[in-house]
Amino acid sequence: MLIILTPQDMTDPTKTAEELVRTARNLDKPLLASWMGGNGVSEGERVLNRANIPAFPYPDTAARMFDYMANYAAILGRLYETPMLAIDDENPPDSQGATEIIRAVRDSDRTVLTEYESKKLLAAYGIPTVETRIAENEDQAVQIANEIGYPVVVKLHSETITHKTDVGGVKLNLSGPDEVRNAFQEIEKAVKNRVWQSDTKTQGDFLGVTVQPMASMEGYELILGSSIDPQFGPVILFGMGGTLVEVFKDSALGLPPLNTTLARQMMERTKIYTALKGVRGVESVNMDELEQLLVRFSTLISEQRCIKELDINPLLVSPQRLLALDARVLVYGPEVLESAPPQLAIRPYPTQYVSHWTAKDGTPITIRPIRAEDEPLIVKFHETLSDRSVYLRYLHPMLLSDRAAHERLSRICHCDYEREITLIADHADAEEGQLRILGAARMTKLHGTNAARFSVLISDLCQGMGVGSILLQRLIDVARGEKLSRLEAIMTQDNQAMRNLCEQQGFHLTKQEDGMLRAELEL
Repeated sequence: MLIILTPQDMTDPTKTAEELVRTARNLDKPLLASWMGGNGVSEGERVLNRANIPAFPYPDTAARMFDYMANYAAILGRLYETPMLAIDDENPPDSQGATEIIRAVRDSDRTVLTEYESKKLLAAYGIPTVETRIAENEDQAVQIANEIGYPVVVKLHSETITHKTDVGGVKLNLSGPDEVRNAFQEIEKAVKNRVWQSDTKTQGDFLGVTVQPMASMEGYELILGSSIDPQFGPVILFGMGGTLVEVFKDSALGLPPLNTTLARQMMERTKIYTALKGVRGVESVNMDELEQLLVRFSTLISEQRCIKELDINPLLVSPQRLLALDARVLVYGPEVLESAPPQLAIRPYPTQYVSHWTAKDGTPITIRPIRAEDEPLIVKFHETLSDRSVYLRYLHPMLLSDRAAHERLSRICHCDYEREITLIADHADAEEGQLRILGAARMTKLHGTNAARFSVLISDLCQGMGVGSILLQRLIDVARGEKLSRLEAIMTQDNQAMRNLCEQQGFHLTKQEDGMLRAELEL
């Protein structure tokens, strides 16, 4: 609502502002004001501003500000859409294997991964690649080609040359042993002529070739990459790929880590996105799989901090498949410590706080930080709470429809792990064949201090199993891991279960003037 006052002799701008303030207390919508008249209405503007009602000198300025607010709300709504789960907890990425690949490269005083190493790195994070084998001589190349089946591609295998096409290091669509032998010889000769004659010869320039099946190029060529921005750290690029990537420059940038919602919004900012959804009778690419591939790529960038640059070009996508045909990976040299690379602008999912526990009845339970994809599970969790449990947690009654509203749960599930962490206890329900959340413990940092306030909420279906106790123990471990100095909680005096939990963990309980109990633990 926009309230406009125009200057008239019979109008009192200040008293009108005071009346508006009284009326606005019961208004449940955004309210803006335009008090026109310059210095003559300045006192009225101050009255409005003190009541948190923004006042503008002209109505068009107020209308423009409302438009900004509406757009901002729409953007937030899109950001807080519930994403799909892109990484299976049962089959997580091989983070350790990827780390070992990068560490071996850095230990050998190299900064560039070979194509073979690059594809192993991508495969560790579930990014589909073409089968690639190394051949050190012509006979090995022919033998591998015979095993793979023709046609094949033969590429330069080098530890120093990254842009293989620039030196004639890529031979496509080879259909027989003689062509494979000729390709090997031509690549070796090209390296000698173009590289070794420039007085920059090194031992790693020519290590043989790689042999891989010739992939059908039907589909779209995309680029998926990452580089370091001086201010934001690692940044992800998505767009049209292939040899003309620098010509069309159809790309969008995003900050890792991504979820499927952020990945889709990033793709939507490119022109190629329209084609990927299907045009002129061509079937759409599997957009869900492509979103999940972007998420896995962002996880790779988030976890492997020694990667300086990574380009998948081309990433071939079609209705039938997604395939990384080639990749270039540049890492920091051994002189840079593993903890020294630039930090991420957004803190990634804190996997270090994931653990496993067995309940008193033998139920295997996972304790882990909450994530945006958990919102549907949280809704079902709230369905298992009694009115008594709700009252003890929130200190007042709350309807299920209010507790399970998307606007509320999105703020809880989309965590800024720098400010708050919610640990949940979940297990796989054998009857329903899906995960079920048994309890949640939330810790929020108190602004301007090095302390945090926490709360614990346990499903009525598993009271007495020890879930609350283990959640609080792990939450204390998280608080120590975050270098906090104090944990505290506020509860009613009749919340005996919470009192017992806190006393078991060494909290000091004191009674406040309002009759509530405060539990404090110095860390």
